[in-house]
Amino acid sequence: MSNRDSRPVVVMLCTGNAARSVMATVIGRARTDAVRFVGAGTHSIEGLPMSGRTRRALESLGLADGSHRSHQLTAADARGADLIVAFAPEHVDYVRRVHPEAAARTATIKRLVYELPPGPEPLAQRVAALNLAGAEVPRGEEVVDPGGYEDDTFIACAREIDALMDRLLLLL
Repeated sequence: MSNRDSRPVVVMLCTGNAARSVMATVIGRARTDAVRFVGAGTHSIEGLPMSGRTRRALESLGLADGSHRSHQLTAADARGADLIVAFAPEHVDYVRRVHPEAAARTATIKRLVYELPPGPEPLAQRVAALNLAGAEVPRGEEVVDPGGYEDDTFIACAREIDALMDRLLLLL
């Protein structure tokens, strides 16, 4: 793509692009300009603003983003991503079914923080070395969806994602 900037593109993917991927995208954008973060969902209603619970969870971390609008993962998103970071095994399964061309660049955040090799090589090369397309995705790799719960659950989720993002950002 000629108009794409040179930064790696990392898509943060959850179910509705309403909580987990939103938190991770906001955290990533706040901490580095070296990566272009895109948030998306596997079953999202396009264009909805951030919920109050997600907003308050981000505020508990000292972060805010008034511009968020929910976004459904598109074929263009999948094609353009150097890495798709999923928050649950079913998100990886979704990419494998709907966007199989991106399966080799999709993993849960928990897998990535443990297995993505650090180094000077380009992100795409390090991701390719993981052989993700057919890798088993254990159910324990999930960041539990706070949807349907109260503020304290959203805040706990934001803290978990914050810690995971600290680790992931060092590897990107």
